[in-house]
Amino acid sequence: MTLSFRTIGKHGYAVEYSPYFHQRLACTTSQYYGLAGSGTLFILDSTPGGFLLVQAYDWNDGLFDVTWAENNENLIITGAGDGSLLLFDVAQSKGPLKAWKEHTKEVNSVDWSQTRDEHLVLSGSWDTLIKMWDIGRNQSLCTFVGHEYIVYSVVWSPHIPGCFASASGDHTLRIWDARQPQFARTVIPAHNAEVLTCDWCKYDKNMIFSGGVDSLIRGWDLRNTRQCAVELSGHQYAVRRIKTYPFDGQILGSCSYDFTVRLWDIRQPHHLDCIQHHKEFVYGLDFNVHKPGLVADCGWDELVHEYSPQCLLPR
Repeated sequence: MTLSFRTIGKHGYAVEYSPYFHQRLACTTSQYYGLAGSGTLFILDSTPGGFLLVQAYDWNDGLFDVTWAENNENLIITGAGDGSLLLFDVAQSKGPLKAWKEHTKEVNSVDWSQTRDEHLVLSGSWDTLIKMWDIGRNQSLCTFVGHEYIVYSVVWSPHIPGCFASASGDHTLRIWDARQPQFARTVIPAHNAEVLTCDWCKYDKNMIFSGGVDSLIRGWDLRNTRQCAVELSGHQYAVRRIKTYPFDGQILGSCSYDFTVRLWDIRQPHHLDCIQHHKEFVYGLDFNVHKPGLVADCGWDELVHEYSPQCLLPR
């Protein structure tokens, strides 16, 4: 069964499940396909009768990504089109609690460190910069330089403290040490096109995946990045977001400008499943970390869907 929620007048950009509550997810949206207008952060609870709207927070510019705190069940951060990072407490009906603005262009990506004794957040922007923040401070901790074009994605490693990856329109995937903002530890010419997304394997600290405008998904073993370890083809247009599956290191999901979500076993050349329930670009994708097989996505058709693909159901 598929549950659906319409983000009326707002186009979906990202969805993320709460790490604390199995039924809760957040969705960031923007008016006018992100080109102008306001944005809304929706907090939704999935119930047997459908989605329940818990909170909706409006901002005067588009909201393009979202990340939940790993050490507080109610805190969440979004990245905005005006270059801001916004902190919300979903137990409160008004927000944001705090706004930081150092980026000079849109914030495409935000990610909260999975180390529970830290409050560190990464942001990646159209201004080519990556910044690291501590939510207890009023300014960023440091700025990571090196990308030559838009930074589309930043993701902390789930295995290695202080390590993160970034994907950029400069065709590269980069691996960084948070203690060395002056240069990336590894630069991978990952695609012959803009790289829009990346995600780490949850079971192998050396494995990371990238997706690009060339419609390809590639897997990289950081011990040898001269050539990709995995290549998956099937999408017809740009791969906008990749998410690795939390319950099996061989499975990942992707969503695309071809209006589809696809599930893959990296050992097989073709997708396991192709979900076609959007009528516009699919931008957001996430797996529920509490319930195996449960997926959420969102798109420019103003719809959030939650469902369990057949290929992920227990056999």
